[in-house]
Amino acid sequence: MAQLYQHLLLLLSIFSVLCTALKFDIQAQPSGARPRCIRNFVAKDTLVVVTATVSGTKGDGQRVNIHIRDGLGNDYGRPKNVVGESRTAFTPHNDVAFDVCFENILEDEHAAFQEADMPAIGQHYGPLRSIELDVEIGADARDWNAIQAAEKLKPLEMELRRVEAIVGEVVNEMEYLRRREQKLRDTNESTNERVKWFAIAVMGTLVGVGSWQVMYLRSYFRSKHLI
Repeated sequence: MAQLYQHLLLLLSIFSVLCTALKFDIQAQPSGARPRCIRNFVAKDTLVVVTATVSGTKGDGQRVNIHIRDGLGNDYGRPKNVVGESRTAFTPHNDVAFDVCFENILEDEHAAFQEADMPAIGQHYGPLRSIELDVEIGADARDWNAIQAAEKLKPLEMELRRVEAIVGEVVNEMEYLRRREQKLRDTNESTNERVKWFAIAVMGTLVGVGSWQVMYLRSYFRSKHLI
């Protein structure tokens, strides 16, 4: 049992490498500046939890807004003036890529530009906010502590349930890739078939036009008594 538990922890540690958080700084700029976006892909009917931790305090001349949207135009959240932790959960109904966009609006521009130690980026000067972004998808987004408490599972049983969910997601992802590969293969075969018949039609047209030209020239030369 102890050896099984060690193997289980090793497997979970391997999967946890794929779920690291992203930390970056975003500079305060006047309203209307281009936001900074992070894109990810998610399969349909998959739970997604976006957790953003923003540094700073309210009233410091900066306002961080978050906008979560997908490539189909669906909005999943627009938290405004975020300070501290902000969590947004959603479940898309299509296989789609979604963006988590951040904008840091400089509210007190004159006061901020008077600071001597503000960093310079290009032609813009302004304060910064640090953002730590964590995007959990699928099994990683589920509250396993709540599931353990609700179903009265032992720690090992809970870990096994979690591994089962992760493996199920891997199987679904492989099935999605198989369907996508099959669709691309069908498209490729259909395109090759159309190109083949188009080439045959072009060759037939060229042969027909060439034969007509030979017959026309022969008739013309005969009418002129050249042959």
